[in-house]
Amino acid sequence: MPKQPPGDDNVGRMQFLLGLRKRGISDPAVLRAMDEVPREHFVESSFVDNAYADQALPIACGQTISQPYVVAFMTEQLGVRPEHRVLEVGTGSGYQAAILSRLAREVISVERYRTLADTARQRLATLGYDNVDVRVGDGLAGIPDAAPYDRIMVTAAAETIPEALLGELADGGVMVLPLGPHAGPQELVKLTKGEQGIKQEDLIGVRFVPLLPGMAREL
Repeated sequence: MPKQPPGDDNVGRMQFLLGLRKRGISDPAVLRAMDEVPREHFVESSFVDNAYADQALPIACGQTISQPYVVAFMTEQLGVRPEHRVLEVGTGSGYQAAILSRLAREVISVERYRTLADTARQRLATLGYDNVDVRVGDGLAGIPDAAPYDRIMVTAAAETIPEALLGELADGGVMVLPLGPHAGPQELVKLTKGEQGIKQEDLIGVRFVPLLPGMAREL
């Protein structure tokens, strides 16, 4: 049995949530989702003791699970409501999809690595997140057959705004993604699709793995 992570006791969970509040996360629904989803089930076994530390952790296929603050911040900026359908680009461990599933009607998540997609799908099903549909595919292309989406979250850095994803965003929809060079400074941006076009709001500096085209050869 792995050591019990700090989030499994009341004191540890309170510290975890207090840290998010201190950094400005205030949406009660987002904080509740962060509290309900057991992060220790989404990290590699060797990192269970650090599951609730505010840091990114490595997962399979050279990818990462984002630090809790970034997960909470992106989720809060997305402004998900219970009636929304959400597209997530970059399933990874499935942790962000699980958080979104607590807020949205449906989450469709696309992952270019089959290994990650299959593991996340099984993990989410085991934990009871039955409103998440994990698919293998090219994240830059999104999932057009299920579009449009009320909200889109991209969890890897794009060098330019993906036009295909904008096309799958519903009118009035919001997309949050890291934008910038893969080897340089990146900015988390919020795009809102309105009658006057796309409004862009720059949020915070971030560092994400690159958003790459196509499906990965390493499956």
